[in-house]
Amino acid sequence: MGESIKKKSKKKKKETHTVTMETIAENPNNISPMVGYFPSGYDPLRNTNDGVEELSTKLYRNVRRNNRLQVVVSPYGSQVDFVGTNYSGEATSAQLCTYSLGILDKETQTLKIVPIAANKIIRLEPRVRGSEVPDAEDPDTAKQELTAEERNDKMRELTQMYSSKKSIRQARKLDSLRQQEDTGNQEEFDRNIAGAINKEALEVTVATDSARNIPPHDLDATIPQLAYPLDRIISKGEWDFLLDIFELTEAGAEMTPDLYPSFVRNRSYKLEHIQDEDEKKRLAGILSFITHLVKFKDKHSMDGVSSAKHHKFPGILSQKFTSMFSISDSKRLPEEKVTLLINYVLVLTLFADDFRSDPSDIAKDLRINAVALRPFYEYLGCKLVREKNIVLATLPVPLVFPGVRRKRRR
Repeated sequence: MGESIKKKSKKKKKETHTVTMETIAENPNNISPMVGYFPSGYDPLRNTNDGVEELSTKLYRNVRRNNRLQVVVSPYGSQVDFVGTNYSGEATSAQLCTYSLGILDKETQTLKIVPIAANKIIRLEPRVRGSEVPDAEDPDTAKQELTAEERNDKMRELTQMYSSKKSIRQARKLDSLRQQEDTGNQEEFDRNIAGAINKEALEVTVATDSARNIPPHDLDATIPQLAYPLDRIISKGEWDFLLDIFELTEAGAEMTPDLYPSFVRNRSYKLEHIQDEDEKKRLAGILSFITHLVKFKDKHSMDGVSSAKHHKFPGILSQKFTSMFSISDSKRLPEEKVTLLINYVLVLTLFADDFRSDPSDIAKDLRINAVALRPFYEYLGCKLVREKNIVLATLPVPLVFPGVRRKRRR
């Protein structure tokens, strides 16, 4: 008998890399990577040269609703297309997690974490080419896109019909909490309004608004945090109505582009690193207040009204903004009040960025060129500095406002 020769299996050694993680924020001007899958079992890499030359991939964006995307994967020589969307079918199911794509660069030892488009994994369904209209939008799709209030009503009806008694009691308790947050009984609402009104602050606001059209400020402040006192911008009674971002963060849910400005979404990571709950609520409240200001500007302007169509303003803030920015019968903000609103937003962005703020994303939210926004910062007493090809707005103290430039007579 010949001796049996045993082949020793060579185990591949696992490589260990010490990498630096870099999180890349979503850019509203660019589309993030799309991730999809084929439920039919189709293998795009089979019988192809690395799966590159035999496939055509196209991405479509809705003209009217730019948050709607459609992906079409077309194998060459086939009459079947694979089509997926982020607004119909499986993509409409509830989702409480956030997806990201990790890219490892071995040369630089860097792991980049990139958000994926629409935070959805697209289901690519097979369709025979020419058998259907190429996704002329389903007339029922608009009906599927319900407002938050309509979704809550439907969930309430389904809970009452099919849920257990315990779930029904929990739902009723949650509804009562929501009602208190939105309006509350008149007695409680009046109490909140009374707590929110600071007569001294109002007097200072009137004086400062008429003089420089900026938020209340203190020329004798020795630290940036007191130059524009936060308690005279966000009153004590208003903080309880600015907990939406804090609650989203605690639940691990995402901030969608249609509900929150890019500035706010790009700063949400800071909340994850704050351990103190009061400090976390403070930053979340500032970001929420910025959101309401930006949406209020959009609501009363020609170019952004669709963005704020379904935005819900707390009653206490809606009344405050309407009074502060003098909404006329035309529902448009006067030019000087637009300037005042922008000044309020910029001051709050300084608080959110520890008084070293990159104005690029808030400029897009306010629909203003970043260069055109610089005079607003200078008017607030800020100083613009350049660091690594990025212009940052800082706030030196004590505040020094630029003088009025007058032309010389010839």
